Amino acid sequence: MFEIFLTKEAKNQLDRLKKEKGLKKRYKAIVKAIKLLASDPKHKSLQTHEFTSLSGHNKEKVFEAYAEQSTPAAYRIFWYYGTDRNQITIISIIKHP
Repeated sequence: MFEIFLTKEAKNQLDRLKKEKGLKKRYKAIVKAIKLLASDPKHKSLQTHEFTSLSGHNKEKVFEAYAEQSTPAAYRIFWYYGTDRNQITIISIIKHP
């Protein structure tokens, strides 16, 4: 099991989704994806893969996980492994362009 940390930006993005009534379904999908990420970052439904256009604050490899699929403007979670062995830091939760 991984301990999940959210950057200030990611926390603000998640809070905004939680507050907007029209995004309730998407918020639930993201929370579900974060739970899967905590239990198994390589879970098949997350379709986790390295995202080479970004790096973490200390040059960590950044990964992209799918919170939604087959949905227009589906949400993605960008994260990296934390400083300790069982940590994941989520840096951004955004719509796929």
